[in-house]
Amino acid sequence: MTDEATPAAAPRTAEVAAFLAARMCHDFISPASAIVSGLDLLEDPSAQDMREDAMGLIASSARKLADLLAFTRVAFGASASAETFDARDLEKLAQGVFAHMRAELDWSLGVEAVHKPAARALLNLAQMAGAALPMGGLAEVRAVRHDDAVQIAVEAKGARARIRPEVLSGLAGGPQGEGLHGHWVQAYYVHLFVTDAGGRVGAEVGDEKVVFAASIPA
Repeated sequence: MTDEATPAAAPRTAEVAAFLAARMCHDFISPASAIVSGLDLLEDPSAQDMREDAMGLIASSARKLADLLAFTRVAFGASASAETFDARDLEKLAQGVFAHMRAELDWSLGVEAVHKPAARALLNLAQMAGAALPMGGLAEVRAVRHDDAVQIAVEAKGARARIRPEVLSGLAGGPQGEGLHGHWVQAYYVHLFVTDAGGRVGAEVGDEKVVFAASIPA
C-alpha cells in the first residue's frame, strides 16, 4: 500500500475544486456532444436515411450521461443529506458506469450499508479499477466490516492492467507531477476524504493486476 502521508506541497482547496470540476466536465462532454450530433442529424434534410442511427446515438448517449450523473452525485458530490448508503444502490451506480467501459464488474460486499466516506471510496476505487483495464478484464469489489472499520479491496485483473504514476501519487497525497490532472485529482480526492475520516488508502501493482485497498473507521 502506498504511503498516505500528505507532503508539504499539497495543492490548495481551490485548485483541487477546479481540477474536480474539469474532470467532471470532461466525463460529461462526450455523451452530451454525441446527443447534440444526433439531434443535428435528425434536423438535416439530407441525412434522413440516418434517422435510425441518429436515434440510437441519442438514446445510448443519454443513458451514458444519466449513468455518469447519478454516479458522480454520490462519488464526488454531497448526495443531498444522505449519510448511509445501501450496498445494492451503490452497486447499481457502479454497474451503470461499467456499462460504458470495456471491463466487467464483480461487486460482492459483506455489508448491507456503509457510511458516506466508505460509499465514496467504493465508487471511486471501482471506477479507477475499470480505468486500469484499458483492454478489458474484471474489476472485483469487496468490502467487509472488521475491527470497527470498513475494509475495502478492489482488484483489477486483465491484460495490460496498469495504473498511472499520477494516480499512485494522488492516493498517497502527493502532487500531480507531469501527469494528467483528471486522473490525479480523483485519486487525490479519495486520499483527502479517506484520511479526513481517519482511514488510509493505497494501491499496489502486480502482474496484469492492480489492487486498491482502503480502511475506513466504521
